[in-house]
Amino acid sequence: MDPLILARIQFASTTLFHYIFVPMSIGLALTIAIMQTIYYRTGNEQYRKLTKFFGTLFLINFAVGVVTGILQEFQFGMNWSTYSRFVGDVFGPSLAIEGLLAFFMESTFIGLWVFGWNRLPKRIHLLSIWLVLFGTVLSAFWILTANSFMHHPVGFEFFEGRAQMNDFFALLKNPQLWVQFPHVLFSAFATGAFFVAGVSAWKIRKKQQIDMFKKSFRISIVIATLSTVVVLLVGHQQALHLMTAQPMKMAAAEALWEDSTDPAPFTVVAKINPEEKTTTNEIQIPYMLSILSFNKFSGQVEGMNTIQAHYEEKYGPGNYIPPVRTVFWSFRTMVFTGTIMVLLGAYGWYISRKNKLETKPLFMKVMVFAISLPFIANSVGWLMTEMGRQPWVVFGVMKTEDSVSPNVTAGQVLFSLISFSTLYAILAGVAIYLFVRTIKKDASQEEAAQVASVDPFDKEDVEIATK
Repeated sequence: MDPLILARIQFASTTLFHYIFVPMSIGLALTIAIMQTIYYRTGNEQYRKLTKFFGTLFLINFAVGVVTGILQEFQFGMNWSTYSRFVGDVFGPSLAIEGLLAFFMESTFIGLWVFGWNRLPKRIHLLSIWLVLFGTVLSAFWILTANSFMHHPVGFEFFEGRAQMNDFFALLKNPQLWVQFPHVLFSAFATGAFFVAGVSAWKIRKKQQIDMFKKSFRISIVIATLSTVVVLLVGHQQALHLMTAQPMKMAAAEALWEDSTDPAPFTVVAKINPEEKTTTNEIQIPYMLSILSFNKFSGQVEGMNTIQAHYEEKYGPGNYIPPVRTVFWSFRTMVFTGTIMVLLGAYGWYISRKNKLETKPLFMKVMVFAISLPFIANSVGWLMTEMGRQPWVVFGVMKTEDSVSPNVTAGQVLFSLISFSTLYAILAGVAIYLFVRTIKKDASQEEAAQVASVDPFDKEDVEIATK
């Protein structure tokens, strides 16, 4: 019943649940925009049906994501008021731009896209979905501008016990932002693409409009493969950045208590004992940690005990070692999941080009379950990112234990935690029901059912589209 522990549990649960929907929105917007572009250029009605089919799933996801994001704002004010006051002058411009420009932009053009079928000129209607995508990307950029400050604080000065921004462009040039933003962006593209590929695989296995969903599978598997490869490449750049910005996180990700050898091996699996500060039973890959850390086959990585001593000299007495097991296994889960995604994507791309999707029922079944892979990778990636920074909420500036609201009791936090969890469980149930119900529908029947709900002037166009 420690208010700090409960507040951290609440923040973790609400953030991870919200982050299920955010990358999905970005990724689906890209895939849908490409499908509609192909429809615009070719006039093939199957791409129109695919656009509207996956567009319905996008709207469900977007709506639930908005609701989950609102609750996060409430918990910042309730549980983390000291932190909010401390960073408010720095975060204010970024979050204001995100809300007033990016979010309003994507919301406006979503409305134009949804209600603009057969009303707007085709070129303008197509532009609206691309602007929705641009708005989602812009929204992610400004959120990550604020988050990057927590990892690498720049462009501020202390004023009356608070952080006050003195250089807005320093926030935009933050090196943490430019290794984190592409990693998050392309992982979002992969998330949406694997979802579309998995749904398409399910449709093909059920022999529903096979020719049409083979097209969506081919588009999405290309996006999924390329995006996942880029994620791995920019993830390597993040590792290089960590060596200078947060070496403790890198050491914790390797469960490296003492300085490594030169060259340094990468530990695949190990038995970790944080109490005794030991790592045993390692299975290692020679040279690999040096490559990840320094981009060459040599280089020694400092251990947590060495970095702990440096931090005590710099920041004063305290424990600066993060939860090692969590960081270690989160990193390996993320890398393993990403590798499986690359292999599945490459093989799916190959058999799609050879037109062998229908002859690979086992692979198509695997692709349905592969929908979960990017969500797992996203979640454990954020766990490593945020837990690896502990005990800091703003690295080197403010500790997590100092940022909690001073006058909020454990009972109040527990009540809100239970309330939020209940609400999220309801939202999850509703989202799953709507997703499953929409996916099981025949895409032609879905579009035909909309004829009765459109203006009489649009019925002729819709009837033509559904033939």
